[in-house]
Amino acid sequence: MGIDKESDISANLQIGPTSLGMVRLYVEGDGIELPLDFDPDEAEEIADELRAAAASARAIGAKPAKTPPRPKG
Repeated sequence: MGIDKESDISANLQIGPTSLGMVRLYVEGDGIELPLDFDPDEAEEIADELRAAAASARAIGAKPAKTPPRPKG
């Protein structure tokens, strides 16, 4: 599955600090529990990437839909 493909899979995402000073992204879904730990600098880089992706998605959503050309006649 690519990043631009729709999916019927659902999951929950939790984000928070760990007792060891890491930032944890915890993904939970159909029989999957995936804890992902990052140091604070890595977490800030991820946050920047999320903001950039959100801005790009917003720009894509703001573009008017292309309409097919009208037939002549």
